[in-house]
Amino acid sequence: MTPIEFDDVRVGAYMATDVEVARPDDRVADVVETLAGATNDGGLPVCDGERTVLGYVGASDLLAVSDDAPVETVMRRELVVVGPDTSVTDAAHAILRSGQQFLPVVNDAGELLGTFSNGDAVRSQIQRTTRSKVERTREMLEQTHATAVGVTERNVAVSSLIPTQQEVFADELEGRTYELKNGLAEPLIVVDYGPETVLVDGHHRALAALRLNVERVDAYALSISPDEVGELGLRRSARLGGLDSLADVAVNDYV
Repeated sequence: MTPIEFDDVRVGAYMATDVEVARPDDRVADVVETLAGATNDGGLPVCDGERTVLGYVGASDLLAVSDDAPVETVMRRELVVVGPDTSVTDAAHAILRSGQQFLPVVNDAGELLGTFSNGDAVRSQIQRTTRSKVERTREMLEQTHATAVGVTERNVAVSSLIPTQQEVFADELEGRTYELKNGLAEPLIVVDYGPETVLVDGHHRALAALRLNVERVDAYALSISPDEVGELGLRRSARLGGLDSLADVAVNDYV
């Protein structure tokens, strides 16, 4: 696992790569059917056989158009594109200025690599916020236990998490459930303490994953060796609170 570098995030880290596309000679009726089942933010890049981006077609471009018309007769040819090394901030500004629902991400040859949308921009900022929390948590642990703390990014098994918070709130749990369903949930922050995975931040998200039967979730994992730290303070808090698994966390609905 590669240690996390807390630097500027680029479009390539957050773009969608499983992207439906249209061809210039596709029939409008076929593209309408594709759009109905696609997740491309209401539109499709139009590409040739080499995946070179030629334009864009949105749902509004297909209104009152003959089913048999080729897409090239209605597609928009003036299109803002970005490269994978474009900063997320610059890409978000480009979406705002252009009015496009997403930006095709292309290589130097103009070939489609993926798309970047407002939702991807939001997700990137959520994760950047989490990275700031990770740095603060790492500093706290290093100062408390006088030991070096490593950080990696990985996914963790929900069933293995040892919570450190005795209750969560029902309304916030609903919010985190919605975010998880829509791919907008922050990664958890956990501590790898020998064979144990101690949950530090993200109890509502973890409970939401448990409710949705999501087996694994993304997390930033801080690593502390039991050989260097006899009893981790967070682990002691969990033990004293009778917290062995997420099933021990109460849901407070204010009633």
